[in-house]
Amino acid sequence: MGISQKVIVALALIATPKVEASEDRLKDLQCLAKNIYFEGRDQPWVGQVAIAQVTLNRVDSALFPSTICDVVKQEKRNICQFSWYCDGKSDQPKDLEGYEKATDVAIQVYSGTIPDVTEGALWYHATYIRRPFWAHSFQETVRINEHIFYKRPRR
Repeated sequence: MGISQKVIVALALIATPKVEASEDRLKDLQCLAKNIYFEGRDQPWVGQVAIAQVTLNRVDSALFPSTICDVVKQEKRNICQFSWYCDGKSDQPKDLEGYEKATDVAIQVYSGTIPDVTEGALWYHATYIRRPFWAHSFQETVRINEHIFYKRPRR
């Protein structure tokens, strides 16, 4: 089954009361799949799930936009929240097998059937970079493969 067929089947399984809603869900699934692909196509399944869950956690947070596509495309102070989105490179996946895997993960996480492996994280960074300045303000929740995940500390 090809990528577009999987997305159509997934949308049929997720209740869609209006045509507009299913078009929005299709866009959201595509944005989520691209975010998974570009942020973690080299990660195993659980790492990709974690990236998807951070994206959805942001959608549910008042600190971020309220749609997946708006979260993925968000810029603050001329810096993109997800570096791939504004790196000047093409946003068309080249590795179709990797994109299909990312699409599968997007469908699984979007359906809400997988527990949040990030424990509510809203941020993450790769382990191979120097710890970002913002990470000192947040509580580390979990390390998954090459990413460290964070949430706001409890007060």
